[in-house]
Amino acid sequence: MAGIATQEESRQPLISLKDPSVTQPSPIARHAGLAAALRTQAAEIPHRSLVALADTGLAHDHLRLTGSGLLARLPKQSQMGLEPLPHLHYEACCFSRAAPSGHTPPLERLLEPTPELPRGALLVGEIAGRPARLPEDLPALVEALAAIHRLPLPAPRRQLPLLAPADPLAAMLDEVARQAAYLPRAGLTTAARRGIEAELARFRHDLSRAGRPPRTLITFDAHPGNFLLDEGGKAWMVDLEKSRYSHPGFDLAHATLYTSTTWDPSSRAELTPAQVAAAYETWEAAMGASGRTHRHWHLGLRRAMWLWSITWCAKWRVTSADEAAPCRGEDWSRRNNSAALNAHVAERVTHYLDAAIIERVRDEFADLAQALGTPNHS
Repeated sequence: MAGIATQEESRQPLISLKDPSVTQPSPIARHAGLAAALRTQAAEIPHRSLVALADTGLAHDHLRLTGSGLLARLPKQSQMGLEPLPHLHYEACCFSRAAPSGHTPPLERLLEPTPELPRGALLVGEIAGRPARLPEDLPALVEALAAIHRLPLPAPRRQLPLLAPADPLAAMLDEVARQAAYLPRAGLTTAARRGIEAELARFRHDLSRAGRPPRTLITFDAHPGNFLLDEGGKAWMVDLEKSRYSHPGFDLAHATLYTSTTWDPSSRAELTPAQVAAAYETWEAAMGASGRTHRHWHLGLRRAMWLWSITWCAKWRVTSADEAAPCRGEDWSRRNNSAALNAHVAERVTHYLDAAIIERVRDEFADLAQALGTPNHS
């Protein structure tokens, strides 16, 4: 893949988005900035025009370079909290590390930030496919994840710049705790807060359990809306930004939790505990001899991933309203998105923070523990 830019050492950004004088361009301005960056940084890549795809995500705009087989990923923000150029290098590394799995788009080029395109862009191969249909596509999704999870674990020094915590479960609790700080301002009912706090207590208890499951490369964003199925039925994980070396159970949870399968309208489904258990078993088989070594951690990691998701909902509800804040590395402001996308996310966040939905997910933990034959630790 000629022209791939996968520099893995952080460099100082050309533009600091912590500078209050720097503002996020409008989508139209970002698209014009991409056209200019293509002329100066990728003139040898032929394309007829730029076509914007629907605004369906909180982290990127996507534009098709017609006639090239490529998509441009224009960051709206950095979910990793990084400045523009380090973020692009991190994201490029996510694609390059996962590429040997054969289930992620190829990375073609990194376009560095410019004044007109202050967060830069990545050019990746466009995958021709349809959204996932659940539950019938679940086996393909978890097999794609297993292909990523089976990749050899690099030596510690070669895992950088991706996150690679020594204890991923403890690191996850730290992330959840930072997001949980938004719960008091998120307008939750007493019952909702009580349900979340009960599961947080179980999560903290899980940290005292002996041992940990193996670590692998994971995507950390494996909700079904991030997959496409090609005409042969192969699943492609197309959104890589938050990859890290961690426990693969986080990906399995993200692919099958209620808060994930009902997030994206194009792949919306409500799975039964039996369907979720079957997906876990398919993944275990695809992992080979190591698959069953993860089983007794499935529920604990599922709880942790749900807590990450539900506390993110609280964080989004609080921080997305701050449209006057200066542009920065992480930026959940609604100004970055279409009105339709903001309305969809707000509706989903309200739904997931409802006490009845929280209890539904908690009940599912117990049902899934029975289906998998594992304890629901408390």
